[in-house]
Amino acid sequence: MGRLQIGICDCYFRMQTFDPSKFKRYIKRYIVLLVLIFFLFVFGSSFWTVVSTGHVGVKTLFGKVYDEEVSSGFHLKNPFVRVTEMSVRTEDYTMSMAQGEGEKTGQDAITALTKEGLNVDLDITVLYRLAEEHASDVYRDVGRMYDDVVIRPQIRSTIREIIARYSAKDIYSEKRGEVTAQILEVLRTKLSPRGIEVEDMLLRNVVLPAKLANSIEEKLQAEQEAERYEFLLQVEEKEAERKRVAAEGQRDAQQIINQSLTVRYLEYLYIESLKDRAGTIYVPTNPNNGMPLFRGL
Repeated sequence: MGRLQIGICDCYFRMQTFDPSKFKRYIKRYIVLLVLIFFLFVFGSSFWTVVSTGHVGVKTLFGKVYDEEVSSGFHLKNPFVRVTEMSVRTEDYTMSMAQGEGEKTGQDAITALTKEGLNVDLDITVLYRLAEEHASDVYRDVGRMYDDVVIRPQIRSTIREIIARYSAKDIYSEKRGEVTAQILEVLRTKLSPRGIEVEDMLLRNVVLPAKLANSIEEKLQAEQEAERYEFLLQVEEKEAERKRVAAEGQRDAQQIINQSLTVRYLEYLYIESLKDRAGTIYVPTNPNNGMPLFRGL
């Protein structure tokens, strides 16, 4: 009973000493702390940014694009600045007649007119990349979809411009590499000022009308046959020339030998051939010196 009375008195004493002003201060501190935690959680990432590898960041503030790009990595920034990533890796833009192979669904090959006015279908791939130092300019002037806005139209117009200078046979056969090189050069000239670097251009396939393709193949085959016969003729001419030179050399050698074959030299050769032969019977034929008689010398 005594303990109960002491506990009631202690509780009554605490209630009498409770200070509401201190309690309010504690509440305010807790509220401020919770608000700070909330803002750090929600807006803390606004004070920094991480740009991915192979990309560059473009900074904008209330619609204004900064000229300075942000390289890949960790960066502190103004919380109101927005950083948009743009790839600076090598990209490819393909236009093909195969379904799903190009950037567009369906048939997307380029149809161009040749020098003779014939239609040819071309499958192409262009390798390009965005120049890091021009990323802000491209983002401000064109936007992130610059491949459809700038690259695609330039590819199509350039290819049609170059193809019109050549015949279908040239494009299909021996001048295909020359055509590709010219398209690449013109594309670089047009896209470089826009901040886009063209690395390579691949002319993967050239499709001609069936009859034209057959006639060109037959003509090429005939030209190859003619070149083969021309080569064989050159071989025969060279062989005949070789035989003439060999005959002339043999004739000259025979003349030299005939001029050097004196009677004394033949006698010497005869004696040399007999000296090592066992059982040789000597039959003189020349009554003057006992040597064989060589007629016509």
